[in-house]
Amino acid sequence: MPLRPLTDIERDRIKKLTAESVDLTLIQPTRTGLEKGIMDATAPVRNYLREKGVHDFDLQGRGGREHGVKLGARVLDGGSSTSTTVSLYKPSAKPTREGDPRIWFYGLPWHAGPDDMLAVIVHDGEIFALNITRVDVAHVLDTQRSGPLWDLLQSIGSKATAVAGELLGELRDIARRGLVPSVMNTRADTAVGRTLETELGIAINSAKEPDYRGIELKSYRRRQGARENRKTLFAQVPDWSISKFKSSRQILEAFGYERGPDFKLYCTVSARGANSQGLSFDLDGTAGLLNEVSDRRDIGAFASWSLRDLRETLARKHNETFWVSADVENIGGLDHFRFRDVIHTRQPIASQFDILVEQGEITMDHLVKRNAKGRVSEKGPLFKINGSSLDLLFPPSKTYALA
Repeated sequence: MPLRPLTDIERDRIKKLTAESVDLTLIQPTRTGLEKGIMDATAPVRNYLREKGVHDFDLQGRGGREHGVKLGARVLDGGSSTSTTVSLYKPSAKPTREGDPRIWFYGLPWHAGPDDMLAVIVHDGEIFALNITRVDVAHVLDTQRSGPLWDLLQSIGSKATAVAGELLGELRDIARRGLVPSVMNTRADTAVGRTLETELGIAINSAKEPDYRGIELKSYRRRQGARENRKTLFAQVPDWSISKFKSSRQILEAFGYERGPDFKLYCTVSARGANSQGLSFDLDGTAGLLNEVSDRRDIGAFASWSLRDLRETLARKHNETFWVSADVENIGGLDHFRFRDVIHTRQPIASQFDILVEQGEITMDHLVKRNAKGRVSEKGPLFKINGSSLDLLFPPSKTYALA
């Protein structure tokens, strides 16, 4: 069952945890689950436990008695910690289908109500559960500053790197020079990034590795008085070997539209609902896939990505990232950029990727078109995150003024 949307309070609490470099996944216990003592171990939970090295459901046999695993765990409240046991098992197969993997924290009804949101955290091989619906994380961090949760968060914290300080110095030198003319004659979305990389002496290329000695550079135009821009995480085409459609051209032919001399498909795809082309995301937790789906019955799911591949791309691309903002001024028909500030993020919480896609905070843009000569070009698909959700994915987020 998909997670319900997070409340504003829960979002703020996850942001607080993420700012402390906490890597977590989420579970939503239902009323029935609390009564029966079972919860579904969803795909994000299974991936998280496997990647943390504490349990791999794929290697586990079916049957709770024969193959069930029990591990020590702790349930954290604001000022206390309760030792408990977490049960991990795959129920015996039924005649019609295989049962979903299960997880259960003994004594959980004492700490959670129906549809509360639980953060599951693994640190140094130990499993923790924290009810973010009930526990005031900000109070623990800013006022209480003691107790088991405080101790855990302090243990997880991380430090900045020397390379980041060097890059920050170079960016401040560029900002002090004022307006920088664009290296592109047209007003393209990529102009600000290419201009900044040119100023830093970075060759323009399509390499998948980070730009500056292990640090990824992402630049964007600031919008005054508007909702904060979505920010590009990475570009990644579907895995054509497992997809119904086998190319971007096929996607374009099925869902594109005429715009001037071009035939194009420029649209945003989200898990929260279909767009005007009838396209949406569907997470297949059992198969570990992110599927793009059409509302046309004759097409259905037509493009697929491995969630593991997407998380690995995120981790590789954004181990450390500078998100550089710029004001734009047009002078004589040419854009000029004034670089203003940097959001510095490190080591994305890869387990959050699936959750944020499911919540509609991470979306994907198609940018594919066919020109009058029949040539098809694809600038994406671009996976993007809402600017206001950046600190749900990256810890810690720090902002530096450049001038």
